[in-house]
Amino acid sequence: MTSKLRILDCTLRDGGYINDWQFGNQNIKDVLSSLTKANIDIIECGFLEDSVYNQERSFYSDVDQIEKLLPNERGDTEYVAMARFGFLDINNLKDYDGKSINGIRVTFHEDEAEEAINYCEKIQEKGYKVYVQPVGTTSYTDNTLLKIIEVANRIKPYAFYIVDTLGLMKRNDLLRMFYLIDNNLDKDIIIGFHSHNNLQLSFSNAQELVDIHTRRTILIDSSVYGMGRGAGNLNTELIAQHLNHTKDKNYRIDYLLEIIDDTINRLLENYSWGYTVPYYLAAINNCHPNYATYLMDRKTLTVKSISSILNNITQDKRELYDGEYISELYTQYQKHHIYDSEDLLELKNILKDREILILAPGNSIKRNLNRIEQFINRNNPIVISINFDGGYISPNYCFFSNDKRYQKYINLYRNKKREFRTIFTSNVKTANNFDYRVNYSDYLNSQPLVNDNATLMLISLLYKLEVKVINIAGFDGFHPNTPENYVGNELETNLEEETLLEMNRQISIVVEEFSSKMNLSFLTESLYRESRVLINR
Repeated sequence: MTSKLRILDCTLRDGGYINDWQFGNQNIKDVLSSLTKANIDIIECGFLEDSVYNQERSFYSDVDQIEKLLPNERGDTEYVAMARFGFLDINNLKDYDGKSINGIRVTFHEDEAEEAINYCEKIQEKGYKVYVQPVGTTSYTDNTLLKIIEVANRIKPYAFYIVDTLGLMKRNDLLRMFYLIDNNLDKDIIIGFHSHNNLQLSFSNAQELVDIHTRRTILIDSSVYGMGRGAGNLNTELIAQHLNHTKDKNYRIDYLLEIIDDTINRLLENYSWGYTVPYYLAAINNCHPNYATYLMDRKTLTVKSISSILNNITQDKRELYDGEYISELYTQYQKHHIYDSEDLLELKNILKDREILILAPGNSIKRNLNRIEQFINRNNPIVISINFDGGYISPNYCFFSNDKRYQKYINLYRNKKREFRTIFTSNVKTANNFDYRVNYSDYLNSQPLVNDNATLMLISLLYKLEVKVINIAGFDGFHPNTPENYVGNELETNLEEETLLEMNRQISIVVEEFSSKMNLSFLTESLYRESRVLINR
């Protein structure tokens, strides 16, 4: 038995997550034209839902808008759009007339299945081919999947999909699910496969699927250059070339390369997709990738710790991202309550009536080294560095609140004699040799992106120890688009500009709160010197 094999390209839809679907009107036309010339069987033009139409985006509110973009010579190529269940009013959907798309892919979540398939039936009644696409098929139990198949058989859609939303399917997972569906789905319904490339298995899984002996038509989703959110998708040019060589297909690869030259390469100047550690961690822990991204962006945890937290996500929370939930898991993981009253009392006595200088790890320390040294010589302060050894200046104490930073310090200075004493927060699990240890959770603030910012935590500790005046150097603030936010390259962090600006604003809120209770004096330039300005931006 040999199966019929078809490719569905979803560059303009799934790829749009990268650039907010802002391909540009002419580029959309060019991509559709080139994919058609490449003999791609089915082309997804973008999303179709109730929205305000912008001709520069592959996001449409009616099928007539798509018709204007399609090439005049269409050959055997078919065109579809995706509708998220509940986002398109069927009453506003024009009846199929053969001029625009001829199919609609409907995506929905497990708890919406029965209602969504009724929705699909209404689309069929309008004359369109319907593709049934349950989100995250891999997370469904066999019984749940069989119930959905039973309902789908009733309406006989054009295609029924295996959707590897979390990018975690391996060969045996794919084959088991395929045979389960193949043995229970009406024989005339196509089986589709939509994969994400978190484990770099999209291509090998697709090869496995097209080699299955079945009379059923198999439909493989892909995008040019694998363009898609996070780890991306199966590459259209790869699967097309493979089918040309092994299944005697006739896809025109040169037109796919034309899309890479004319459209994708320009996008790569500003956007990126492909294999990343967060998406790998999400896949091996069977959860939504935003959980891993959130934890990676905190810049406080080792990869091993992140994987441990992801592994503890409850089953009902894995598929759909819950920001409040992962924030609470993160905080709980970091909390290690200890009895620190003796350490606090000793620190209080040491710091009593002494001048304090905080050395945060900002790059301004290098630029203002003479000024800082003059201050130290003149005032003889107790110098406390944060998550690093002080660099050019020898501290009396080093405050570590970040396990990841501490691990970097250990690896860099393993053979260097330590001249300072240490203060650790209780979440730093790998610290075995310390002088003082204080409760992590006691020094958190209420701002979600910076609630455990190390400098703010140290200021909070010093306030608890009744220090009234704090001098600060190196608390520069985050400057987007520069590799020199920190005094050392090993401390650098890479976050989106919007995130960095919001972090600056939230830090300023906390700085303003402390400034009303104690005297904060900045020895070096800092965005937080005038905190009210940032807060009101």
